[in-house]
Amino acid sequence: MGINRHTEADGVEVVTVDYPPVNALPSDGWFALADAVRAAGRNQQTRVVVLRAEGRGFNAGVDIKEMNADTGHTALIRANHGCFDAFAAVYDCEVPVVTAVNGFCLGGGIGLVGNSDVIVASDDATFGLPEVDRGALGAATHLARLVPQHLMRTMFYTAGKLTAQQLHHFGSVYKVVPRAELDAAAMEVAKNIANKDGRVIRAAKRALNGIDMQDVHRSYRYEQGFTMELNLAGVADEIRARFDDDLAAQKKES
Repeated sequence: MGINRHTEADGVEVVTVDYPPVNALPSDGWFALADAVRAAGRNQQTRVVVLRAEGRGFNAGVDIKEMNADTGHTALIRANHGCFDAFAAVYDCEVPVVTAVNGFCLGGGIGLVGNSDVIVASDDATFGLPEVDRGALGAATHLARLVPQHLMRTMFYTAGKLTAQQLHHFGSVYKVVPRAELDAAAMEVAKNIANKDGRVIRAAKRALNGIDMQDVHRSYRYEQGFTMELNLAGVADEIRARFDDDLAAQKKES
């Protein structure tokens, strides 16, 4: 369990997220993920990083239980910093990051995927930001890199989801495959990149980041300010309490 990193093939390093049951990462997990991606990119033998996950889904965002167990704002601040660090590590990785998405990709998962270079998804993958239903904001910066502006706004306000097939239609997901073929599909793309000259690939990553239309770091940090404001005002605690009550009621009914 945790964040694991290994060399899969010549020039290809794989970073795997494994936090059962749903890959909702605690603060330490986000920082560990950032460290693993950065270390993989710093390795001069690496020409591409594959980011993947074990379990039912790719990522369910932050660990809400960690937040609820904290009577102050320390957990929230660490989660904010951890998410920022992990998203930035993917975007700033010295080599391209190919992300393989299985099952659900929610909240912080959108931050990772939106900052990736190439996205491959299983045919059961879904993508969404349920933040407004949790009394928080964030990662609209990264969702806007996956879908057109007005669809991003609709998804954000409604906490709606899109399928991998829909994102493939928009061109943000490169390939959709059956789940059993996901790792192989990600490796196929990764090996294609790894076959190029590493010096050129690293220069290409810097060049593409340099011509990006949006400063993703500044934009996401701006969003985080509103999440902190909602927490300081007590709004987030109130909404999370209602959410917990609803879950408890659903369990009783089942």
